[in-house]
Amino acid sequence: MKLLLDTHTFLWFITGDSRLSSDARLLTEDTANDKFVSVVSLWEIALKFSLGKLILTDDFDVLFPNQLIINGFEELGIETKHFYEIVKMPFHIETRLTV
Repeated sequence: MKLLLDTHTFLWFITGDSRLSSDARLLTEDTANDKFVSVVSLWEIALKFSLGKLILTDDFDVLFPNQLIINGFEELGIETKHFYEIVKMPFHIETRLTV
């Protein structure tokens, strides 16, 4: 099975947070599953850390490369072609910005 962990799921998994369900933890721990973390999640974590909204147990540039390796997570990059698909998706908000 392929798993894409969102930012919270990734953080909750690596910190052992109880907010991650036992089913999600078991799936993530299963070495038979392919596990991915988007670079967008890492970017979000870096921003929150730099703003002081997130406390880390180690330096960002040490903690996250180690966690990716230790837990068998693959970084999922983002390319321009991915944005082409996003603009095809329906909006779920009422307000739209015209540029």
